Amino acid sequence: MTTEQATPQGAPDVTSNADETRLWVERTGVRRYTGRNSRGAEVLIGSVGDDAAFSPGELLKIALAGCSGLASDSALRHRLGDDVDVTINVSGMSDDEQDRYPALLEELVVDLSALDPTARERLLTVVHRAVGQHCTVGRTLEAGATVQLTVTGER
Repeated sequence: MTTEQATPQGAPDVTSNADETRLWVERTGVRRYTGRNSRGAEVLIGSVGDDAAFSPGELLKIALAGCSGLASDSALRHRLGDDVDVTINVSGMSDDEQDRYPALLEELVVDLSALDPTARERLLTVVHRAVGQHCTVGRTLEAGATVQLTVTGER
């Protein structure tokens, strides 16, 4: 059965990833996991304060900043050159009572001093538009997404 046949018309396919990439995490110790993809990348996951590991919340924030960077990269390179230095800071404290992040803040830091005021404003408009239209992570967070957990194991 194809994916199109398996999902109702208009429903998102939650059974696969882009480019057939497989994603998973493996437990490597007490409250320690390693996230992996089928292309060979890995990231260490632990609690806040664990050395050499990202917490899940930090990964969420990094994913948001990385997505904004990728979405804006073409516009920034086109107007500021292939070697443009860009840093995207991202922050946001969790609400312990709700156990979620109610707000996140991104700060894209780039030297725009070579641009005249008109070109600067035009670039800022293009960057905001690109991120707003093409940052899948940000768009998902803004719109909300359903999450479904299935536990598979022997009974």
